[in-house]
Amino acid sequence: MAPQREWFEKDYYAVLGVAADAEPKAITKAYRKLARELHPDANPGNAEAEQRFKDVSAAYDVIGDPERRKEYDEVRAMAAQGGGFGPGGFGPGPGGPGGFGPGGATFDAGDLGDIFGNLFGGGGGGRARRGRPSARRPQRGTDLETDLHLSFVDAVDGVTTTVGLLADAVCGTCDGTGAEPGTRPTRCPRCDGQGSVAEDQGPFSFSTPCPQCRGRGSIIEHPCTTCHGTGIERRPRQVKVRIPAGVTDGKRIRVPGRGTPGRDGGPAGDLYVVCRVAPHELFRIKGRDLALTLPITFPEAALGADVSVPTLDGGHVTVRIPEGTPTGRTLRVRGRGVPAKEGTGDLLVTVEVAVPTKLTAAQRKVIEELATLQADQSPRASMEGATP
Repeated sequence: MAPQREWFEKDYYAVLGVAADAEPKAITKAYRKLARELHPDANPGNAEAEQRFKDVSAAYDVIGDPERRKEYDEVRAMAAQGGGFGPGGFGPGPGGPGGFGPGGATFDAGDLGDIFGNLFGGGGGGRARRGRPSARRPQRGTDLETDLHLSFVDAVDGVTTTVGLLADAVCGTCDGTGAEPGTRPTRCPRCDGQGSVAEDQGPFSFSTPCPQCRGRGSIIEHPCTTCHGTGIERRPRQVKVRIPAGVTDGKRIRVPGRGTPGRDGGPAGDLYVVCRVAPHELFRIKGRDLALTLPITFPEAALGADVSVPTLDGGHVTVRIPEGTPTGRTLRVRGRGVPAKEGTGDLLVTVEVAVPTKLTAAQRKVIEELATLQADQSPRASMEGATP
């Protein structure tokens, strides 16, 4: 795709709010953030947001593509040195009417690549021409994002489900052709299906989008009444998505090609499903493992005990608490975690010694007797000799 006139007129980096030397990941991140904020679904009836959404998409279409970004940067650099598009074609400069002055040439063309190809790469003699067309470039569809609410059990086990969307889709009436059923788009007679035409200006020939077909290469004589010739309609649709086992809250699942349709033969965007996992009263997900906190009594911690522990499937397993187990110690129950191809994870049981807040007279007496017996066994003894 050769450079276009708007490349001189618009700073695509400013449109996306990134620096001119931004990394590709930063550009993509900025685009996705703005696309979510400005998407028509999030701003119904807001014409300003819709226009900004289009500007953001156009900017990303250029600087989000490494090849086009390089070409765009080169064009902008040339413009900064004095060249630029203007209303009068090759404008007169100090070098004489219609000539090249110290300020550079002023152009009025939609394809700067043709100009420099003619000046430096054209054939000898006669009118120089360059064979790069200015037909419409295929545009990738927009990525979509939607939330999916999951139960804790579904998040642990994984599930195949569907998400509902109200978004642009291929027109169901014309199957994306833009033409009424029973008719087809016809080849544009002016550009012969190329999508571009040559315009002569003096010794130069410029390739510009065909004004009759607007760069498409075809004409729709009988537009589809559903999509009005665009091939795209906004309608509800259901998308099947597979949620893998062990997803956590906020996890984004990519569904390739299920975003909005591309234009002019471009690929569809992707759908990103954000998992919203309901919390469980007992369990937490930790990678391939499940975790829970197990309250035990002081006698169980001191003397050891066999304790029944609940599992996510509604059953129970017996866990052996070793003698002298302190609060915070984690015990592992094999094979009771998150199922995965690499093998099911484990259940991590973290012990918490419960301290009674209300004591009977008998309980108090026993504890006081224990305190007397442990008077010379202070757990803080090692702290007394520590230097400040």
